[in-house]
Amino acid sequence: MYGTKTSRVVIIGTGFVGSSYAFSLINQNITDEMVLIDLNKEKTEGDAMDLNHGIPFGYPTKIWAGEYSDCKDADVVVITAGANQKPGETRLDLIEKNVNIFKGIVGAVMDSGFNGIFIVATNPVDVLSYATWKFSGLPMERVIGSGTLLDTARLRFLLSDYFDIDSRNIHGYIIGEHGDTELPVWSQTRIGSELIYSFMEKYKPDGKQEDLDSIFVNVRDAAYHIIERKGATHYAIAMGLARLTKAVLRNEHSILTVSTLLQGEYGLNDLYIGVPAIVSHNGIEKIVEMELADDEMEKLHHSANVLKSAMAPVFNK
Repeated sequence: MYGTKTSRVVIIGTGFVGSSYAFSLINQNITDEMVLIDLNKEKTEGDAMDLNHGIPFGYPTKIWAGEYSDCKDADVVVITAGANQKPGETRLDLIEKNVNIFKGIVGAVMDSGFNGIFIVATNPVDVLSYATWKFSGLPMERVIGSGTLLDTARLRFLLSDYFDIDSRNIHGYIIGEHGDTELPVWSQTRIGSELIYSFMEKYKPDGKQEDLDSIFVNVRDAAYHIIERKGATHYAIAMGLARLTKAVLRNEHSILTVSTLLQGEYGLNDLYIGVPAIVSHNGIEKIVEMELADDEMEKLHHSANVLKSAMAPVFNK
């Protein structure tokens, strides 16, 4: 893969997220080839032209508006296509229409002879990752959802602002559904090497649990606030997808909070949900099973039950 042969990423869906992701890929020199696919072919051709005109300022990526047949030689196919979340709409409201869209997309990708890794970003991402796994017939480790990758980044940013510490030194996770039932794992959150409550006691004695609770609410509801103001979230998730793609193409064995299939981990089975996992060129190498506090485990199971209930009408027909 990276460093041994030409790497190819196919992006299906060139709306706000897909085009922002393509821009992130080219700016970070992540792939050798980038293929753009969308129902709106003129828009995709325009995106390819526009991105190609930036090549003299960056990395010599080969970029073109392509077809599903181009997926055959792809290392990674990233799906950002689908119906968007509207103001006042939850991610779970999108299930049926996007599952139907995905059936056609995944079928077309697999018909090309694709044998790489799917990354799913479209919401509800946990449900659509599960759908992609089912429709593709690929092993679970080769279908990855963006999960709570962005939520975890939001948490780390807000904690870094609260403690006035570089966000790269904040080690905490949001797990569960990428949505209203997600949860922070405070029991395992560290600032540097120190547990958050110990750090707070020493270095922010005026800090309190209510502050952390407020930070989490802002993380959980961030998309609603952004959608109200500008109609869509796309820059940060695009950068998160680029980070995930890099971990795959460069075989990093990085721990990222992604949506992956649980088969007994955390006492859960047969659903995709956001948890920390080791990501490499094989996809999901291993799920990292954190030791959760009792209330955290209870909230994770609640999140899983909400997802399963929402999925049942579509997948149990």
